[in-house]
Amino acid sequence: MAKDEIPTGPRHVAVIMDGNGRWAVKRGRPRLFGHHAGAKRVRQIVEACPDYGVKYLTIFAFSTENWKRTQTEIAGLMGLFRRYIQGEAQELLRRGVRVRFIGDRIKLDEKLVALMDEIELVTADNDHVHLTVALNYGGRDEVTRAAKRLAFEIEQGRLTHKDVDAETLARFLDTRFLPDPDLVIRTSGEARISNFLLWQGAYAEYEFVDTLWPDFTAEEFGRIVRAYGGRERRFGAVKA
Repeated sequence: MAKDEIPTGPRHVAVIMDGNGRWAVKRGRPRLFGHHAGAKRVRQIVEACPDYGVKYLTIFAFSTENWKRTQTEIAGLMGLFRRYIQGEAQELLRRGVRVRFIGDRIKLDEKLVALMDEIELVTADNDHVHLTVALNYGGRDEVTRAAKRLAFEIEQGRLTHKDVDAETLARFLDTRFLPDPDLVIRTSGEARISNFLLWQGAYAEYEFVDTLWPDFTAEEFGRIVRAYGGRERRFGAVKA
């Protein structure tokens, strides 16, 4: 499909990839089996983005609240993240995908952080698709960390309180290198945003679908992206 077929399509799509565990349980398998299936689905959606004119894709991989899960599941997820980066790095580089991460890295394993740093560096010149992975990310945590950095700049005399507005604060967010999402999709039938891109998604369109993430195909992704073009976005204004 040519890009000019969907001129009003979303440039930035963010996805809450929900339902991996339930997908596995329905099949009598451990939850981690579902996470592995979900990781494979990521590749297909990334590959589909250029077909639908999507330049930026942000995926919610692990939240600040996910540390409440069992140690077995957390350890399995962290291992999966490491293997995903190692296994997908060359393919992402070949396809012109730039990979970046948002979230607090302090709590993450040093080996995982090193891999994250490496793939960000290796793909830094790519511009075909921008894949952003939210890892140990929470919207409230992000805004709190941004406010602390902003307060430090004021303490150091590089800013004053008069300089602080929405645009200034946004420069301290993890997503300062991204445009705000146009469309946020959540799979698995849950109709909540779960602390994801709270600031950035203020005027995003939202789509909640029943499909569990491992079953979420590129075709369904495409249908949602196409349908976005029929929405009227007023950003607080009224139709003339």
